[in-house]
Amino acid sequence: MISRNRLFVRASLGALVAAGGFAAAPALAQDSATQVANVDERADDAGVITVTARRREESLVDVPIAVTAYSGEALAQSGAIDITDIAQTTPNTTLEASRGTNSTLSAFIRGVGQQDPVSGFEQGVGIYLDDVYLNRPQAAVLDIYDVERIEVLRGPQGTLYGRNTIGGAVKYVTRQLPQEFALTARATYGTYNQLDGVLSASAPLGDMVRIGGAVARLTRDGFGSNLTTGRENYNKDVWAARGTFELGGHGEPVLIRISGDWTRDTSEPRGGHRLIPGLLSGAPVLANVFDTRGGLLTPEQEVEGFGLAMNVSVDLSDSLTLRSISAWRKDDTYTPIDFDALPAADLDVPGTYFNEQLSQEFQLVYESDRLSGLVGFYYLDARADTAFDVRLFTTLPGFTAFTEANVDTETYAVFGDLTYDLTDQLSVSLGGRYTWDTRTADILRQSYLGGGSPFFGGAGIAAGAPSTNFSGSREFKKFTPRASVSFQPTSEHNLYASYSQGFKGGGFDPRGVGTNAPAAIPGRPTDAEVTAFLSFLPESVDSYEIGYKGNLLDGALYVALAGFYADYSDVQIPGSVGCTVFVAGQPVQSFCGIVSNAGKATFKGLELETTARLGRDLATPGDRLSLSGAAGYIDAQYDEYVTNIGGRPTDVAEFREVQNTPSFTGSATLAYMTPVGDGDLNFSTTVSYRSKTYQFEIPNPYLDQDGFALWDANLVYNAPGNGWSIGLHGRNLLDKEYKTSGYTFVAANPTTGAIPTGANGYPVPTLGREGTLTAYYGNPRQVFVTGTVRFGGAR
Repeated sequence: MISRNRLFVRASLGALVAAGGFAAAPALAQDSATQVANVDERADDAGVITVTARRREESLVDVPIAVTAYSGEALAQSGAIDITDIAQTTPNTTLEASRGTNSTLSAFIRGVGQQDPVSGFEQGVGIYLDDVYLNRPQAAVLDIYDVERIEVLRGPQGTLYGRNTIGGAVKYVTRQLPQEFALTARATYGTYNQLDGVLSASAPLGDMVRIGGAVARLTRDGFGSNLTTGRENYNKDVWAARGTFELGGHGEPVLIRISGDWTRDTSEPRGGHRLIPGLLSGAPVLANVFDTRGGLLTPEQEVEGFGLAMNVSVDLSDSLTLRSISAWRKDDTYTPIDFDALPAADLDVPGTYFNEQLSQEFQLVYESDRLSGLVGFYYLDARADTAFDVRLFTTLPGFTAFTEANVDTETYAVFGDLTYDLTDQLSVSLGGRYTWDTRTADILRQSYLGGGSPFFGGAGIAAGAPSTNFSGSREFKKFTPRASVSFQPTSEHNLYASYSQGFKGGGFDPRGVGTNAPAAIPGRPTDAEVTAFLSFLPESVDSYEIGYKGNLLDGALYVALAGFYADYSDVQIPGSVGCTVFVAGQPVQSFCGIVSNAGKATFKGLELETTARLGRDLATPGDRLSLSGAAGYIDAQYDEYVTNIGGRPTDVAEFREVQNTPSFTGSATLAYMTPVGDGDLNFSTTVSYRSKTYQFEIPNPYLDQDGFALWDANLVYNAPGNGWSIGLHGRNLLDKEYKTSGYTFVAANPTTGAIPTGANGYPVPTLGREGTLTAYYGNPRQVFVTGTVRFGGAR
């Protein structure tokens, strides 16, 4: 449990009470100038989109940053299921469930991200729930219900945010409670026996107090089966709930918002699809990519997450606002991952993740005729405890490599960002952040013989001394600046340029084997060498962006165009490989973690987002036809990638690729709305495309996904007064089969990455005798009907 600095947090909250009472930042989490577009998406007949990014209504054109925003209404009309769905229509963005899970998120923006969920690694893309930063990716695949909007900000964030993020931010914002009774009930039924129900309600308790809550039950049968255990594969079984208390607001100078959320996911373990036959057993490749044969059953799959937050806002004057964001979060994950996807324990990994965080943020926001901005302070105390077996029973009967890693993060930061309007057309912004990160790790690596580790209920007996028994701490600190200039020749056009620097602290690899550290002299490495071997350096990026936003043709056409260039240094690339360890004095092929700090990378590209409202003079009054598009191009490449080959540093940059970063992403949506009686009928169809995607830095023709397109369509009827609606939604209508992630432990040339094959024509395994080359796939075709009923303020 977190205990350090709680007195500090309590004292800070007490100081806030003394300063002026409590108030909650609205669910419309209003961040300061030029950083977040909080889209209200109230499109009038002229097609104007209003935003409240700077605590006043203004056009989206005024916000000089690359941001994509989705309103709750737009998400409902498109039938969006969870937060990963928005990646299809967001340029240069990848959001997906991480390999063997339903709930762990892998996020990449403009080439920056992190797909390894174990403790010790910070995320490259920040995920925020009602302005609270989620320190770990477990339980971060947020289901879409009771949502006000979702925003995706591209590029480094930090001068207006509690936690610095080097690649970008995804903000999930729930609905603010209305001032009158509101009730919404939603039910969904679809293919694979999808059955979802969401009920949300709120009510005022007098003029100043409101309470509300939502509960969701989300279920679906599996897309396939586990042919060994008989269980479903890729099913869904989730309970979720939120509760909110609000005091003040709606014109009052003080507002408190206290909220809590809970999620419990008991879906079956997600098993991978083998891409090659079993090299020992000869088990053939299965015909259905959603079927698996993995035999690992323990621990029972379960993910449970909790969160409490208090958002406070006090208007100290007409121009000055004090805000506080206090939060506690905790999640526990139990998961069995069968890497080899076969009945035998060739490479079976039962795992647990226990995460907890306590955070406090203060902001002082200023707004005047010419000057606006904020200064802030952020504190985070977080722990991430990971434990897992690597059971290699076919390599050596009963052989297990057990790892337990506890990595704590304590961080402080002060930040600020000011915007000054030099003229009515020209404004400049300056910001900066100073971050102190302290990473403390306790890592134990122990080999067992005779079965799994006692931690997971196995009968194994410790074989020799631990190969890693490490405790250590390192501090990382950095100042990161930001500057931008914005020129608006008219209120309908904005040209801007910006520079920002991002930073992500270093840490310790929880899977490293200390005895494998290179020794200065023959024998066991020194403590300093073990520390250096297990630790990795911080990474940083210098990002430049120029852009244009404009409303053209009397508001019928909206265009946002951005070009970016980023210099990325000391890129953290975690990975896992087969390695040799000594058990009872004998060499054994085992599992090891390895982290590279690739020297340099360059990311440059273009992004375009546009909406055209067509046919405003259509024959039928009230008809609307629109065409929306998004396109992203990125040239992401390593300029220097030094790795140790044969005891010599070797630059292999020309043979490495940037993972989870397709060169081209794009989408086009055609939408048509026509009145039907007193209601309206909305039709939309979207085609999205992603070019070839590399799953890891070393290209792998088995795992890498070639370019592909997906087709979705929606037909929704909204009744008069928005009292009820019914929609028919189709996802991946052409039933495209595509890989999203995978595992591989095969021999590869350390320089070129070329994968040699054995006499059987298949890659040579480096871990386990069956060979691990396993893929996970995106959802197949889904068709579902959703009905919604609204009462009171929900309408």
